[in-house]
Amino acid sequence: MPGSVAVLSDVHGVLPVLDAVLAEPDVRGADLVVVTGDHAAGPMPVEVLDRLTGLGARVLLVRGNADRELVDLARGGTSPHPESVWAARQLRPDQVALLAGLPHPARVDVDGFGPVVFCHGTPRDDEEVVLVDTRLARWEEAFAGLAPEERTVVCGHTHMPFVRLVDRRLVVNPGSIGMPYGRAGGAWALLRDGQVALRHTEVDVEAAVAAVVAGSGYPDRAAWAAEYLRATASDADALRAFGPRDGRPAG
Repeated sequence: MPGSVAVLSDVHGVLPVLDAVLAEPDVRGADLVVVTGDHAAGPMPVEVLDRLTGLGARVLLVRGNADRELVDLARGGTSPHPESVWAARQLRPDQVALLAGLPHPARVDVDGFGPVVFCHGTPRDDEEVVLVDTRLARWEEAFAGLAPEERTVVCGHTHMPFVRLVDRRLVVNPGSIGMPYGRAGGAWALLRDGQVALRHTEVDVEAAVAAVVAGSGYPDRAAWAAEYLRATASDADALRAFGPRDGRPAG
């Protein structure tokens, strides 16, 4: 049973920020690193998957909706997201197979927490939207399939970090490594000694943008990196965009 778990999410193919977070002492020292989905849909997909799988038994990768999309694209599907179309074409066959076989959700007993459910959107749907201010009824629906002893849920998908209680169940979103909203840099979380800490890794944003431009072959990489690594969309922007998708009443 791991005593400490570093939780990352939504790397989206951004290697320089991933590397900065993996270099954090509490990430290097964690018994387990869990990445809750959307690993490679972005400008450096091959490199990011190689870095994550290079962690060996210390890493648990959970499937995200963008991971499903990459597998579908690699097998002949279509998508309105050009970065995903490009990323799918770069993946090696073994990486497509890796993404196709990822679990969702995943369950791990963690010291001080008991059984923890790691997912992307919600435990029942990797694309479902839940936010820090989502109404209780939606949370109850999303958690209806959980066992009574599963009192901690760690999710991703919306790229905004938060910790909250939902009817005595602890919910954690670590935020995003590669496409943060509201604050540039790498957002992640640490589960240790029964406590949750939201963490943030500062990065040299201009150097990270330059590294993506130099290291990626994606045609629109400069504009993509400038938008997402600089976090040009605020958390308020994101909440307004995602809010209509979490089941809240209109208006």
